[in-house]
Amino acid sequence: MKQKTTRTPKPHTAHRNYDLAIIGGGSAGYNAARTATSLGLKTAVIDGAAELGGLCILRGCMPSKTLLHVADTLHAVRHAAPLGLRIPRATPDMPAIQARKRRIIADFASYRQNQLHNGDFALIPHYAHFLDPHTLALSNGETLRARHILIATGSRISTPSSIPGLADAQCWTSDDILDLDFIPKTLVVLGGGIVACELAQLLARLGTRVTLIQRSAQLLRDHSAQAADVIRQSLEADGVEIFTNTQLLRVSRKTARGKASYTIEFEHKKSANSAKRRDASPKREVVTAQHCLNALGRTPHTAPLALDLAGVKTAPSGHILANRWQQTTAPHIYAAGDCTGPHEIVHLAIQQAELAVRHIAAALEAKTAREMTSRRKHLAKEYGRRPLLSVVFTDPQLAQIGLSERDLKTSNTPYLCASYPYDDHGKAILLEATRGYAKVFASPRTGRLLGAEIVGRDSGELIHCFSTPLAMRATVFDMLRAPWYHPTLAEILTYPLEEIADQISAAKTKV
Repeated sequence: MKQKTTRTPKPHTAHRNYDLAIIGGGSAGYNAARTATSLGLKTAVIDGAAELGGLCILRGCMPSKTLLHVADTLHAVRHAAPLGLRIPRATPDMPAIQARKRRIIADFASYRQNQLHNGDFALIPHYAHFLDPHTLALSNGETLRARHILIATGSRISTPSSIPGLADAQCWTSDDILDLDFIPKTLVVLGGGIVACELAQLLARLGTRVTLIQRSAQLLRDHSAQAADVIRQSLEADGVEIFTNTQLLRVSRKTARGKASYTIEFEHKKSANSAKRRDASPKREVVTAQHCLNALGRTPHTAPLALDLAGVKTAPSGHILANRWQQTTAPHIYAAGDCTGPHEIVHLAIQQAELAVRHIAAALEAKTAREMTSRRKHLAKEYGRRPLLSVVFTDPQLAQIGLSERDLKTSNTPYLCASYPYDDHGKAILLEATRGYAKVFASPRTGRLLGAEIVGRDSGELIHCFSTPLAMRATVFDMLRAPWYHPTLAEILTYPLEEIADQISAAKTKV
């Protein structure tokens, strides 16, 4: 990372007017400010957090992946016997692991803080809420006015009120897990999404006995059942006890002799395969553990903003309603990132923020409605529908891009599908990484790529082989013209591509 010389932040003058005020200095907020100043907008970033940097750097992507790499390495060392390696003992040193994580995250945070302090915009170190559609009240008693406002306040841990006892139980959150300097003996994880699965596997590999309780019928409910099943098998192989298709009845916490313990009561419904059996009725279960992790998702962090005073409406989920230009129900107010969704992904938050700012600049510069229409067409082309890309950093990783098979079926889109298993691929076999598969979806007429799903070793890297082809509307034939080196993991992608190409060619021959 290229470092900048830190200089004193620009002073803020009370009651100053801005072209754009951005609430929140995370990934969306910072990139919005950088884009705005490059377009000549007088801009302010408002963020009252004690430590600047945003969720991804401080309490999300970067610290979690730092720790997951440690757990994966420890797992590889402990399971090196099939390679002919005899490693008698490998144990985690949690204080040392945390010290390394803090050093790495401090570097990332320092870099972002320098960017915020040294940007060509005012950095206002306070919290803000609306007084009216153009006026913000700051937590230091001042006010600020802006022609346009971008809300980029992110999300916070969700504590569903529908679960009795959860709010009073003082469960750990992902923040607590990422700062642990000891290895818990036992832990119950509430939830089965990305954060729940990643952190459950992290602690299980470090030595914690983990029980995971998921309300849905499968883990990772936004992904395919096949992919979720592979991840479940891996978690169970690591010793995680998993209950899916449950209803949480109560979470309670007791303290005795200065030590807390948790009791989780829930109903466990049998799988669909056992629905016709006599024992298919829900069974009441009770699980106890020293600690409990609330990984039941996140909710938009908008409650303190007084959005009603600005005319900004939200969906039942709490997400701010926004159109394709990121405009809210108050057209001069925009939203980007986790607070508006629909996906909690950093690169999407950045794209949304940049689109919002460029739309603001277009509105300020356009002299006529016709000119604004022209500028919108240009923005629509530049920021048009891009393939959705997501990665789950369990081991094996789960990666998906473009349309999923569920999307294709729901929209009645014709498609061809082909997959190839890791356990029949040479490089995966010699790496002892045989769990998973690579799957491709394409148009049956032209072979145009529609999506891909990879579950397996390094799938978070491999999925990017499809990023440019999907964005360029390329075909399976285009991808097969490229060289694929042997032996590599990436080579596994050629097998489903070839199968689809053969199907299309055979169909044309019959015609």
